[in-house]
Amino acid sequence: MSITPPNIILHAADVHKNFGGLRALSDIDLQVEEGKTHAIIGPNGAGKSTLLNVIIGRIPPSSGAVIFDGTVLTGKAPYEINQLGISRVFQTPEIFPDLPVLHNVMAPAFARRDGAFRVNMLRSVGSEHEIREEAEAILDDIGLHGRREHHAGSLSRGDKRRLELAMCLIQRPRLLLLDEPTAGMSRHDTNTTIELLRKIKSSGMTKVIIEHDMHVVFSLADRISVLAQGRIIASGLPQEIKEDPRVQEAYLGGGVE
Repeated sequence: MSITPPNIILHAADVHKNFGGLRALSDIDLQVEEGKTHAIIGPNGAGKSTLLNVIIGRIPPSSGAVIFDGTVLTGKAPYEINQLGISRVFQTPEIFPDLPVLHNVMAPAFARRDGAFRVNMLRSVGSEHEIREEAEAILDDIGLHGRREHHAGSLSRGDKRRLELAMCLIQRPRLLLLDEPTAGMSRHDTNTTIELLRKIKSSGMTKVIIEHDMHVVFSLADRISVLAQGRIIASGLPQEIKEDPRVQEAYLGGGVE
Protein backbone atom coordinates (compact mmCIF):
# COMPACT_ATOMS: atom_id res chain seq x y z
CA MET A 1 0.00 0.00 0.00
CA SER A 2 1.30 3.46 -0.89
CA ILE A 3 2.35 5.83 1.90
CA THR A 4 0.19 8.90 2.65
CA PRO A 5 2.13 12.21 2.57
CA PRO A 6 1.68 14.38 5.69
CA ASN A 7 -0.39 17.13 4.01
CA ILE A 8 -2.91 14.61 2.62
CA ILE A 9 -6.01 14.34 4.82
CA LEU A 10 -7.78 11.70 2.71
CA HIS A 11 -6.11 8.87 0.82
CA ALA A 12 -7.91 6.15 -1.13
CA ALA A 13 -4.93 3.83 -1.46
CA ASP A 14 -4.84 1.10 -4.13
CA VAL A 15 -8.62 0.72 -3.96
CA HIS A 16 -10.40 -1.86 -6.10
CA LYS A 17 -14.12 -2.66 -6.06
CA ASN A 18 -15.78 -5.56 -7.84
CA PHE A 19 -19.49 -6.34 -8.04
CA GLY A 20 -19.48 -9.98 -9.06
CA GLY A 21 -17.72 -10.02 -12.41
CA LEU A 22 -17.99 -6.27 -12.85
CA ARG A 23 -14.98 -4.19 -11.88
CA ALA A 24 -16.30 -0.81 -10.75
CA LEU A 25 -13.01 0.64 -9.42
CA SER A 26 -9.45 -0.28 -10.33
CA ASP A 27 -6.08 0.92 -9.00
CA ILE A 28 -7.58 4.02 -7.35
CA ASP A 29 -4.98 6.21 -5.70
CA LEU A 30 -6.80 9.40 -4.72
CA GLN A 31 -4.99 11.90 -2.49
CA VAL A 32 -6.86 14.93 -1.16
CA GLU A 33 -4.85 17.78 0.35
CA GLU A 34 -6.08 19.26 3.63
CA GLY A 35 -7.98 22.53 3.29
CA LYS A 36 -8.41 22.19 -0.49
CA THR A 37 -11.39 21.57 -2.75
CA HIS A 38 -10.85 18.44 -4.85
CA ALA A 39 -13.32 17.73 -7.66
CA ILE A 40 -13.94 14.30 -9.16
CA ILE A 41 -15.40 14.34 -12.65
CA GLY A 42 -16.15 11.70 -15.24
CA PRO A 43 -18.92 10.30 -17.44
CA ASN A 44 -21.94 8.44 -16.08
CA GLY A 45 -20.96 4.99 -14.87
CA ALA A 46 -17.32 5.99 -14.31
CA GLY A 47 -17.44 4.95 -10.63
CA LYS A 48 -17.64 8.35 -8.94
CA SER A 49 -20.49 7.59 -6.56
CA THR A 50 -19.10 4.12 -5.89
CA LEU A 51 -15.82 5.73 -4.81
CA LEU A 52 -17.63 8.09 -2.42
CA ASN A 53 -19.63 5.18 -1.00
CA VAL A 54 -16.36 3.30 -0.36
CA ILE A 55 -14.94 6.36 1.40
CA ILE A 56 -17.90 6.73 3.77
CA GLY A 57 -18.17 3.03 4.55
CA ARG A 58 -21.41 2.27 2.75
CA ILE A 59 -19.57 -0.12 0.42
CA PRO A 60 -16.45 -2.08 1.43
CA PRO A 61 -13.58 -2.10 -1.08
CA SER A 62 -12.61 -5.46 -2.57
CA SER A 63 -9.01 -4.50 -1.79
CA GLY A 64 -7.07 -1.45 -0.69
CA ALA A 65 -7.92 1.00 2.08
CA VAL A 66 -9.21 4.49 2.75
CA ILE A 67 -7.22 6.57 5.25
CA PHE A 68 -8.45 9.79 6.86
CA ASP A 69 -5.91 11.83 8.82
CA GLY A 70 -3.92 8.71 9.69
CA THR A 71 -6.97 6.59 10.61
CA VAL A 72 -7.93 3.65 8.42
CA LEU A 73 -11.64 3.98 7.62
CA THR A 74 -11.97 0.60 5.95
CA GLY A 75 -14.13 -1.66 8.10
CA LYS A 76 -15.66 1.17 10.13
CA ALA A 77 -19.42 1.75 10.16
CA PRO A 78 -20.73 4.88 8.39
CA TYR A 79 -21.71 6.50 11.72
CA GLU A 80 -18.17 5.95 13.06
CA ILE A 81 -16.74 7.60 9.96
CA ASN A 82 -19.14 10.52 10.41
CA GLN A 83 -18.04 10.95 14.03
CA LEU A 84 -14.42 11.23 12.85
CA GLY A 85 -15.39 14.44 11.03
CA ILE A 86 -16.64 13.39 7.58
CA SER A 87 -20.04 14.48 6.28
CA ARG A 88 -21.64 13.87 2.90
CA VAL A 89 -24.33 15.58 0.82
CA PHE A 90 -26.07 12.87 -1.20
CA GLN A 91 -27.46 12.89 -4.76
CA THR A 92 -30.90 12.24 -3.23
CA PRO A 93 -31.32 14.53 -0.20
CA GLU A 94 -31.57 12.71 3.13
CA ILE A 95 -33.68 14.96 5.33
CA PHE A 96 -36.49 14.67 7.89
CA PRO A 97 -39.47 15.62 5.66
CA ASP A 98 -42.03 15.83 8.47
CA LEU A 99 -39.94 18.20 10.62
CA PRO A 100 -39.59 21.96 10.13
CA VAL A 101 -36.57 23.12 8.17
CA LEU A 102 -35.00 24.65 11.29
CA HIS A 103 -35.32 21.41 13.28
CA ASN A 104 -33.71 19.51 10.40
CA VAL A 105 -30.61 21.66 10.77
CA MET A 106 -30.61 21.51 14.57
CA ALA A 107 -30.90 17.71 14.76
CA PRO A 108 -27.33 16.92 13.59
CA ALA A 109 -26.00 19.52 16.03
CA PHE A 110 -27.66 17.67 18.92
CA ALA A 111 -26.10 14.45 17.63
CA ARG A 112 -22.71 16.15 17.44
CA ARG A 113 -23.07 17.45 20.99
CA ASP A 114 -24.56 14.36 22.62
CA GLY A 115 -22.86 11.65 20.56
CA ALA A 116 -26.19 10.18 19.42
CA PHE A 117 -29.77 11.15 18.72
CA ARG A 118 -31.98 11.31 21.82
CA VAL A 119 -35.61 10.24 21.96
CA ASN A 120 -36.50 13.58 23.56
CA MET A 121 -34.10 15.50 21.36
CA LEU A 122 -36.65 18.01 20.10
CA ARG A 123 -38.62 18.54 23.33
CA SER A 124 -36.26 21.22 24.56
CA VAL A 125 -35.58 22.82 21.18
CA GLY A 126 -36.76 26.21 22.39
CA SER A 127 -34.18 26.33 25.17
CA GLU A 128 -31.23 25.37 22.98
CA HIS A 129 -30.44 28.96 22.06
CA GLU A 130 -26.87 28.43 20.91
CA ILE A 131 -27.71 25.60 18.54
CA ARG A 132 -30.79 27.44 17.28
CA GLU A 133 -28.77 30.59 16.55
CA GLU A 134 -26.12 28.59 14.71
CA ALA A 135 -28.79 26.80 12.66
CA GLU A 136 -30.55 30.04 11.82
CA ALA A 137 -27.25 31.63 10.73
CA ILE A 138 -26.53 28.73 8.38
CA LEU A 139 -30.07 28.86 6.97
CA ASP A 140 -29.55 32.57 6.36
CA ASP A 141 -26.30 31.80 4.50
CA ILE A 142 -28.00 29.31 2.19
CA GLY A 143 -31.10 31.45 1.61
CA LEU A 144 -33.63 29.30 3.48
CA HIS A 145 -34.10 31.34 6.64
CA GLY A 146 -37.48 32.58 5.47
CA ARG A 147 -38.71 28.98 5.23
CA ARG A 148 -37.31 27.81 8.55
CA GLU A 149 -40.74 26.95 9.98
CA HIS A 150 -41.94 25.11 6.83
CA HIS A 151 -41.95 21.31 6.77
CA ALA A 152 -38.83 20.15 4.94
CA GLY A 153 -40.87 17.82 2.74
CA SER A 154 -42.57 20.83 1.13
CA LEU A 155 -39.30 22.22 -0.27
CA SER A 156 -38.31 21.98 -3.92
CA ARG A 157 -35.63 19.44 -4.80
CA GLY A 158 -33.00 22.16 -5.09
CA ASP A 159 -33.93 23.60 -1.70
CA LYS A 160 -33.84 20.12 -0.15
CA ARG A 161 -30.28 19.79 -1.40
CA ARG A 162 -29.35 23.12 0.16
CA LEU A 163 -31.03 22.04 3.39
CA GLU A 164 -28.96 18.86 3.48
CA LEU A 165 -25.84 20.96 2.95
CA ALA A 166 -26.85 23.05 5.98
CA MET A 167 -27.34 19.83 7.98
CA CYS A 168 -23.77 18.86 7.12
CA LEU A 169 -22.27 22.29 7.82
CA ILE A 170 -23.68 22.49 11.35
CA GLN A 171 -21.68 19.33 12.18
CA ARG A 172 -18.50 21.36 11.44
CA PRO A 173 -16.89 18.50 9.51
CA ARG A 174 -13.21 18.47 8.68
CA LEU A 175 -14.06 16.81 5.35
CA LEU A 176 -17.23 17.51 3.37
CA LEU A 177 -18.13 15.17 0.51
CA LEU A 178 -20.60 16.60 -2.01
CA ASP A 179 -22.24 14.28 -4.56
CA GLU A 180 -23.55 16.61 -7.29
CA PRO A 181 -24.53 19.33 -4.80
CA THR A 182 -26.19 21.61 -7.39
CA ALA A 183 -28.25 18.98 -9.27
CA GLY A 184 -31.83 20.17 -9.66
CA MET A 185 -30.99 23.77 -8.83
CA SER A 186 -31.66 26.83 -10.95
CA ARG A 187 -28.62 28.77 -12.16
CA HIS A 188 -29.30 31.43 -9.51
CA ASP A 189 -29.40 28.81 -6.72
CA THR A 190 -26.32 27.12 -8.17
CA ASN A 191 -24.40 30.39 -8.02
CA THR A 192 -25.62 30.96 -4.44
CA THR A 193 -24.30 27.51 -3.51
CA ILE A 194 -20.96 28.21 -5.20
CA GLU A 195 -20.58 31.40 -3.18
CA LEU A 196 -21.44 29.57 0.04
CA LEU A 197 -18.88 26.86 -0.66
CA ARG A 198 -16.29 29.54 -1.44
CA LYS A 199 -17.13 31.23 1.85
CA ILE A 200 -16.67 28.11 3.97
CA LYS A 201 -13.38 27.34 2.20
CA SER A 202 -11.76 30.03 4.33
CA SER A 203 -12.61 27.96 7.42
CA GLY A 204 -10.06 25.34 6.38
CA MET A 205 -12.67 22.66 5.66
CA THR A 206 -11.58 20.15 3.04
CA LYS A 207 -14.12 19.38 0.31
CA VAL A 208 -14.44 16.61 -2.26
CA ILE A 209 -17.01 17.41 -4.96
CA ILE A 210 -18.52 15.13 -7.59
CA GLU A 211 -20.19 17.34 -10.17
CA HIS A 212 -21.26 17.26 -13.82
CA ASP A 213 -21.63 21.03 -14.08
CA MET A 214 -18.24 22.27 -15.29
CA HIS A 215 -19.13 25.82 -14.22
CA VAL A 216 -19.32 24.56 -10.64
CA VAL A 217 -16.16 22.46 -10.96
CA PHE A 218 -13.95 25.18 -12.40
CA SER A 219 -15.41 27.80 -10.02
CA LEU A 220 -14.46 25.82 -6.92
CA ALA A 221 -11.79 23.17 -7.51
CA ASP A 222 -8.16 23.55 -6.49
CA ARG A 223 -7.46 20.14 -8.01
CA ILE A 224 -9.41 17.78 -10.26
CA SER A 225 -9.27 14.01 -10.72
CA VAL A 226 -10.93 12.40 -13.74
CA LEU A 227 -12.48 8.94 -13.52
CA ALA A 228 -13.22 6.87 -16.60
CA GLN A 229 -14.25 3.21 -16.53
CA GLY A 230 -13.36 2.95 -12.85
CA ARG A 231 -9.84 4.33 -13.16
CA ILE A 232 -8.29 7.74 -12.53
CA ILE A 233 -7.00 8.75 -15.94
CA ALA A 234 -5.80 12.24 -14.99
CA SER A 235 -5.30 14.37 -11.91
CA GLY A 236 -4.04 17.92 -11.71
CA LEU A 237 -4.78 21.62 -11.55
CA PRO A 238 -7.97 22.82 -13.30
CA GLN A 239 -6.08 24.34 -16.24
CA GLU A 240 -4.07 21.14 -16.69
CA ILE A 241 -7.28 19.10 -16.77
CA LYS A 242 -8.86 21.47 -19.30
CA GLU A 243 -5.91 20.96 -21.63
CA ASP A 244 -5.43 17.20 -21.13
CA PRO A 245 -6.33 15.39 -24.39
CA ARG A 246 -7.20 12.19 -22.46
CA VAL A 247 -9.85 14.11 -20.53
CA GLN A 248 -11.22 15.75 -23.67
CA GLU A 249 -11.45 12.34 -25.32
CA ALA A 250 -12.94 10.39 -22.40
CA TYR A 251 -15.31 12.91 -20.91
CA LEU A 252 -15.62 16.29 -22.49
CA GLY A 253 -16.24 15.36 -26.10
CA GLY A 254 -13.14 17.02 -27.45
CA GLY A 255 -12.92 20.11 -25.28
CA VAL A 256 -13.85 21.89 -22.09
CA GLU A 257 -16.19 24.85 -22.26
